[in-house]
Order: sequence, then structure tokens, then C-alpha cells
Amino acid sequence: MSTASRGVYIGPPRLKIAIQAIVWLAKSGSMISSALIARQVDSHATFIRRVMQSLNNAGIVESKGGREGGYFLRKSSAEITIGDIYEAISSISNDAEIKVDCGDDGEKLDVEQLDVELEKILQEAELKTIEYLRSYTIAQLMDRVRFFKEQ
Repeated sequence: MSTASRGVYIGPPRLKIAIQAIVWLAKSGSMISSALIARQVDSHATFIRRVMQSLNNAGIVESKGGREGGYFLRKSSAEITIGDIYEAISSISNDAEIKVDCGDDGEKLDVEQLDVELEKILQEAELKTIEYLRSYTIAQLMDRVRFFKEQ
């Protein structure tokens, strides 16, 4: 099966939007408003502001408030890795505990133990993912894509 025909979903859903926003900031070389970023990445400005706040907290972008405000990169695109962005927008979700009945014989799954062990595995996977993503900078990604003017 070709990977080009299906989406790859690693990390939070906002990862792709965050990367696209950083690429547009890098391409512009200047400050861009959340409304303009939202139009460029086909998203909503409120959602973009939440994503950009995470990137701001991580030191990837800086924001300037007010009517003429917006976002700009704190570092060059060659210094920002996809792993940096992944870490910035990742969050831990505490879902409600789920009770699981594993059969008629009265055995129940130890959900707490499962959660602990699964969390260890997922944390290791996330660390390996971040390590791999750190090998790619935004500048390298930009070299791999083309830009075009809207008609």
C-alpha cells in the first residue's frame, strides 16, 4: 500500500497546522496575523491563536498584541525542527477511566496497570518520534515543497 494515498497521523491533530503555520512565518520573514495564518492553512483564527500560544510558550514564535499584531519566528527556520514543534503542541489528555469486562468468567482487566504500561510504551515511542523529527528543520521541509501564487 502506498503511503501517498493515506494520511499519516502521528502526534496531535494540530501538529500539521502548527508546521504549516511555521512554514508560512518562515516564508514571509515577517510578522503575520492569526487571521492571515488561518487563511493560509485553511483553519480558524481562534484555533490558530491556541496553536500559536503553544509555540510561543516553547520559544519558537513570538507574538505582538494589538491591531497591528501578529506572530513572527524567534529563530531561523534552519534552527527549528519538526520535533521542536511536536513537543510544543503536544498535550497529555486525561480521559475518563474506562471499565473493561474481559469475559464471562468474572475476570476484569486491570485498567490501571494497563494504563501505566501503555503510557510507558507511548512515552518511549514519543521520545523516539521527537528524536527523529529533530533531524528535520523547517528550512529543509521548505526546500522539499513548492509555493505558488493564488489565482
